[in-house]
Amino acid sequence: MMRRMLGAVISLSVISAALAGNLDPAAVNDAARPAKQIAADKLNASIVKLQILLDRARFSPGEIDGKLGENAQKALKAFAEQNGVASDKTIAPELWDKLNAASEGPVLIEYKITDADVKGPFLKELPGKLDDMKPLKALSYTSPLEGLAEKFHMSADLLRALNPDKAFDKAGVTIVVANVPARRELPHIARLDIDKKNGTLKAFDEGGTLIAFYPASIGSPDRPTPSGTLKVTSAHENPVYHYNPDYKFRSVKSKKPFDVQPGPNNPVGAYWIGLSAEGYGIHGTAEPDRVSKSASHGCVRLTNWDVRALGEHVKRGTPVVFLDAPTDSSSEQRRKSSGRRASN
Repeated sequence: MMRRMLGAVISLSVISAALAGNLDPAAVNDAARPAKQIAADKLNASIVKLQILLDRARFSPGEIDGKLGENAQKALKAFAEQNGVASDKTIAPELWDKLNAASEGPVLIEYKITDADVKGPFLKELPGKLDDMKPLKALSYTSPLEGLAEKFHMSADLLRALNPDKAFDKAGVTIVVANVPARRELPHIARLDIDKKNGTLKAFDEGGTLIAFYPASIGSPDRPTPSGTLKVTSAHENPVYHYNPDYKFRSVKSKKPFDVQPGPNNPVGAYWIGLSAEGYGIHGTAEPDRVSKSASHGCVRLTNWDVRALGEHVKRGTPVVFLDAPTDSSSEQRRKSSGRRASN
C-alpha cells in the first residue's frame, strides 16, 4: 500500500511539473531525436536541445524557447541544406546526428548568478513609446531575469521552466542555462545576403560557403528595406538611437529630433551595423521573441546576441546584398542599390 501511495505521489509530481511547463534538465541533455512531428507551440525537451545545437552550429533559431516555431524551422532547414541532408516535417536521423556532431558538451549547464547579474540598475518598466524614452539615462533591462535570459539566448519562460522556484535576483543562486558561447568565433565574412521574402540573413566566406545563418525582421510595406547591394560602413556596441522627424512615426508626437540613450532595450538594441544608405543598418532589438515575426521600420533587425556576433566579425566595405526574390544559398544575384531612404 505504501509503495503504491509513493508511486502515486511521484506520478502526481511529474504531472504537476508538466502542467506547470517545467522541464527536467537531465531529460533535455539526454533527449533523443523526436520520432514524430512536434507541434510548433509545444514546449519539448528535444526541441530545447535542437535549438541549442543549432545556435552552437551558427545556425541561429533566434530566441531559444523550446518550441519548434518558424525561426527554429528556418535554421533547421538552412543547416540541412548546407549539409546536404533532406529536410522534412520530421527530423531525419542523419540530420540529428550531424547537429550533435557539430559541437561538444551538454546543451544545458549550471550557472551561478553573479553580483553583476543582479546589480542593475534596472528599469521599472520599459516605455512603449519613443517620446517616453527620451528622459531615460539608459535603456537597461527591466529585471535580472531578462538579462540572464538574453545572456544565454533564451526566453524568460524557458529559463523559468528549467528553474522552477529559483530566485533570479539573488547572487550565488545556481541555475540551469543553455550552454552557448559567450562570444562567437566566425571565419572571415566576405558577403551578407538578406532575403526579404523569407526573413533571413546569411553570411558567406570568400568561397561562397554559408558560415552563419540568422532569422531577421526586414522592412515593411510602408517603410521598405532597400534593394540591391550596400556596404558595411561601421559596427559598434551600445548605439544611441537618433530619431528624425522625417521618419514620421505615427506613435511619436515630437516634431523635433531627439536621442534615446544606449542599452539592450534601446529601439535598435545593443549593437548597430551601419550600411551605406543613410538611415539604414542591421541592429538588435528589445523584443527577441518577435524577430522575423514582425516588420521593421526599414532596417534589418536581429536578436542582440546575433547582431553582436555578426558585428564583431564583419569588416567595413563588406557587401550586403538585398534579395527581392527567393534564392538558393549559392546565388550570386546582384542588383544596383536604390538608395531609398528609410528609418530604423
